[in-house]
Amino acid sequence: MTTIRYALKKSFPIFCGYLFLGFAFGILLADAGYGWPWALACSILIYAGSMQFVLVSFLASGAPLFTVFLMTLLINGRHIFYGLSFVDRFRRAGKFFPYMVFSLTDETYSLLCSAEDPEGIDPKHADFFIALFDHCYWILGSVLGCVAGHLIPIDFTGIDFTMTALFLVIFIDQWKTYKPHIPALTGGICAVISLLIFGPDNFLLPALGAAVAVLLGAKRVITARMAEGGDAV
Repeated sequence: MTTIRYALKKSFPIFCGYLFLGFAFGILLADAGYGWPWALACSILIYAGSMQFVLVSFLASGAPLFTVFLMTLLINGRHIFYGLSFVDRFRRAGKFFPYMVFSLTDETYSLLCSAEDPEGIDPKHADFFIALFDHCYWILGSVLGCVAGHLIPIDFTGIDFTMTALFLVIFIDQWKTYKPHIPALTGGICAVISLLIFGPDNFLLPALGAAVAVLLGAKRVITARMAEGGDAV
């Protein structure tokens, strides 16, 4: 019980954020004509945060599975890179290892990085419960949002701006956290150019692909800037 209480206390800030963001996702899903079982299934089986917001438009438009796969890979592929640093830590979780890999989100990663494993706490179970509670918060928020979207007669016009706000917060956090601003600037420039060339309905995939290509090419420059601790611009 001590470990569970520790995990609840540690994950409470995520509860506040996930409940709101999950609620917004549920409302968007309801607005697209889908019921709460879809919100439940998406949040249990996909659990991809920002990608779930994008998925709503894909479901509504009947997008090809390959497009969904490629977008998911591009948007959430970052988890592969920082997840590698947790492989050994997750192995200690034993039978929980597959779930720990699946449930690693940006926010859970941050919590686990800052976990101190105080005396009397089982680190293996603490990691598991933090990840599980975060997942449950997201599920709860999305289901409540979807139910509210169907039952409450309120005009939810503009709620889809939540996704835009989420990406803006991620961008600002990236800008403030990492001195080399090449990744942030690359993403912004590629998005603008792609928008001008392909239009608002088709710009995202080319922008993401171009940004990944540029960043891979500039990997040595970014690494050198980070080692120096100086700005990239």
